[in-house]
Order: sequence, then C-alpha cells, then structure tokens
Amino acid sequence: MMRKLAVTLALATTALSTPAFARDDAWYVGVEGGAMLVEDIHFDVGASQDAVTQNNHAGYDVGGEIGYDFGPFRAEAEVSYRRSRVDSARSSIPTAILFANGATGTTAAGSYEEASGSTSALSFMVNGLLDFGDDNGLQGFVGGGAGVARIKNRLRMAGAADVLNDSDTVFAWQALAGVRAPINDKVDVSLKYRFFNAPDVKLVDIGGNQWKGRYRSHSLLVGLTYNFGAPEEPVAPPPPPPPPAPEAKVCTPGPYIVFFDWNKSDITPEAASILDNAISNYADCSNTKVVIAGYTDRSGSASYNVGLSQRRADTVRSYMGGKGIPDAAMSAQGFGESNPRVPTADGVRELQNRRVEITYGPGSGM
Repeated sequence: MMRKLAVTLALATTALSTPAFARDDAWYVGVEGGAMLVEDIHFDVGASQDAVTQNNHAGYDVGGEIGYDFGPFRAEAEVSYRRSRVDSARSSIPTAILFANGATGTTAAGSYEEASGSTSALSFMVNGLLDFGDDNGLQGFVGGGAGVARIKNRLRMAGAADVLNDSDTVFAWQALAGVRAPINDKVDVSLKYRFFNAPDVKLVDIGGNQWKGRYRSHSLLVGLTYNFGAPEEPVAPPPPPPPPAPEAKVCTPGPYIVFFDWNKSDITPEAASILDNAISNYADCSNTKVVIAGYTDRSGSASYNVGLSQRRADTVRSYMGGKGIPDAAMSAQGFGESNPRVPTADGVRELQNRRVEITYGPGSGM
C-alpha cells in the first residue's frame, strides 16, 4: 500500500505544468493522510524486562496543520491521529485477564497468534521545517517536531478477555522529510515520511501491574496545503521613452502612459518621471488641449473600478497642474476596466491595465 502511494504521487508531481507562486511570508493550512506501520511494542511488566511483545497490523495516520512560511524555514502546529490493530502477542510471564462478565483469570506464558485489540496515538506537535530547492517547482523539506501524545492500548491475548486497556499522556517527538509541488497558485500537494516516537509510555493492566514501553511508528502521508499568500505580480518593464525631438520643435502628442499599484491611485517615482517628460513636451504643443484618461484592471467590481480610475485620472491632473499646466487646458475622466491594454478574464490583476494615458492636441482622448 505504501509503495502504491509513493508511485502515485511521483506520477502526479512529474505531470505538473502550472507555475508556482511564491509561498514565502504567508500563512498556510494543510491536511494529510496515509499508511502507517507501528514497530513491535516491547513491554516491561513489573520487575520483568521485555515480558510482553505486541505485534501490530499496518494502520492509518491522518492529521492537519497550520503554519507560517518564513522563506527557507517554516513553523507549524500539528494535530494527528494514528491507529492500528493488534496482530499477535508473545508473553514470557503469566498475565492477568478480565472477562466482559467481570470474571478474572490468568494467561500462561507463550505466543498468542490470535491476540486482538488496538493501539492508537493522538498527538499535538510543534514542527520546524527547512525547505530546499526551487520555490517555483518541486521542493524538498526536512525537519522535526516535539509535543505531547495520548497513547492508548487495548490487548486481548486469548478470546474476549482484556489483558490491558489503558492510556497515558507522554512527551513525544518526530522526524519529517518529504517533497511538495504546486497544483495551482494556492494549493500544493506533498508526499511526507514521518517517524514518530513516544519513548516512555506507562500503562496499568487489569491486575494492577505497570507496563512500560515505547510507541514508534513510520508513516507515508499524502497531503494538500492551501497557501494564503497573494500571488506575486510580474513586474512590467517601464514604457520606452519617447524618441528624441528633432531640431525643429514638433508636438509629441503621446499617449504618455503611467502605471499604478493594485487598488492605488498614488503617483509612483517611475510614473512621476514619465509625467515630467510629458509636461516638458507640452511646451512644443502650443498650449493645446490635454486629455487624461484613467483605467483599471478587472480585479474589482465594474462600478468600483470606474471610481478608482477617476481617482487616478484626477491624481495625474493635480500633479500636472502643480507643474504649470493650466487647469482649464486639462480634462480628466475615468473609464474603469474598459479598453484594457492586455485582455484578461474577470478578476485578474494585470499591471498594464492599471494606468492613466495622457494625450495632447486635436482628436486626443480614448
């Protein structure tokens, strides 16, 4: 079963073609589940060392985590639950048993292939993980964690009679390693190996004897992680500067285009440089009409975007007026998400659509 899980995830990760977005500096939540093997549990019973050995079937391991990605390092809180059934038991001493009707008895030393019951561990851990590899593709990680675990064990060596039915809360630690890859800009898929160790479990059997042992398990888990960080927007290159003016003064009507940050109407330093150039060229245009048109991308509602585009146009008008362009020569209007430079689907953030265009002269405008 564990081999099939590994092959399935390997095929899934090699088939991925969607580029990943940065996970850094963002919260995330995840769920995971898979197959688990519990090592044989060797119990010291009273003064007898290694008196009872319990063998377990393969079981399951499920859990979830919430964490924060600092970049190369992640910190997370995790809760997980693992359970397996008892396969067989071996005892070197007689052990007390309790029947369902309240009667007691004793088992003899020996092997019990018909033994039954279950063992489980509910754990609450704090993990630290180191990531390595390309953050925009297949990435590996290693780490570990520590916390507390509630270990519960029920053992029946013969028939329906309990030998042990008790639980203990103990310190636990674990080691982790795995790989993860993006499905889309928010969701990652992962394959994780977990070694879990609760080293000092103390239980009391139905005869009042203390059983001491350790709980160790090995898990292979498939997980899904949702990242809350917003995708990084590509940085658009600045528009090319206008061609050098010839010796004879010629009006350069534009358009002069300045870009804005998402949901902002502030003039950036790059936009100020372009506006200053447009203002200096205005002197060659015989004080003609100045048309200022504002636009947005499609990431907001249409009605909100009209207002945002108008604020961007008004900000540019105010800036140019402060540099000497007569207010009466300028008109400013917002057109919302209409007339995009880069056509996109609704809701997509696109830097080149968040702009204001300035044109001079007759026939200037949209």
